[in-house]
Amino acid sequence: MLNKRIRELRLAQGYSQVALAERLGVSKQAVSNWENDNIQPSIEMLLRLADLFCVTTDYLLGREDCLRIDMRGLDSKTAGHLALLIDDLRRN
Repeated sequence: MLNKRIRELRLAQGYSQVALAERLGVSKQAVSNWENDNIQPSIEMLLRLADLFCVTTDYLLGREDCLRIDMRGLDSKTAGHLALLIDDLRRN
C-alpha cells in the first residue's frame, strides 16, 4: 500500500521521481525502490513524505483512506466555499 500511495501522491502533485528525490534529499533510485516496493522509507522519511504531501502517516501506510485539506490561514467564508466545491465534485 505504501508504495502505491507514494506513487499516487507524487503523480497527483506533478513530481517526477527525480524532482521528489531532490525535494527530499535522496536519490532517484530510493524513490524508485519505494514505489516498486523493494525497500521501505525510514520512519524519518515517512514523516517527511507525509509533511510534503500534506497527508497523515496513517494515510501513507493505508491505515486510513481519508485525505485531509489544510485550510489554516483561510477565513471562514473561503473555507466554506471550498467545502461546497468539494461537495459538488463528489456528486460528479
